[in-house]
Amino acid sequence: MPKRTDSEYLAFVHGQVRALRRTAYLLCGDAHQADDIVQETLTKLYTRWPGISHVENIDAYVNTMLVRVFLDERRRGWWKVALLDWLPERSAPPPPSPDDRSMVRSALMGLPPRQRAVVVLRYLCDLPVKEVAQRLGCSEGTVKSQCANALDKLRAVFDTTFPLTQDRL
Repeated sequence: MPKRTDSEYLAFVHGQVRALRRTAYLLCGDAHQADDIVQETLTKLYTRWPGISHVENIDAYVNTMLVRVFLDERRRGWWKVALLDWLPERSAPPPPSPDDRSMVRSALMGLPPRQRAVVVLRYLCDLPVKEVAQRLGCSEGTVKSQCANALDKLRAVFDTTFPLTQDRL
């Protein structure tokens, strides 16, 4: 098979960058961090681009890379601390409201990174369990248990926020 060219890479990036940003944002919940994750993913993709002519589903390949970059960011921990001589300003998150997507985002951010990745890939990207398992490099059973645990946590959040009343039954 012929090697992939730089022009093919640019065409792919221009066609997929919005979807990659959306997925990264759903995983991490921060626009700046999502851009960093997408940038790192696309940089890694570029270095591998000429040699991945054997890959049939390039979208799945890149989404797998994106999720792995996100999970690697979460694993790094203490050594990735920025030492500054000033404190960055932090804005308080907006209070969640039932009509706002921010509540769902807040609930997603309350999940551990692996569970969040499973929920995003499974329900927001609409991938089957088998494909989620392949992208995360784990068994289908792990995906199912992570998903069940995540859904239990999300239900608990939504049940406390919107308790059932007699008129809603």
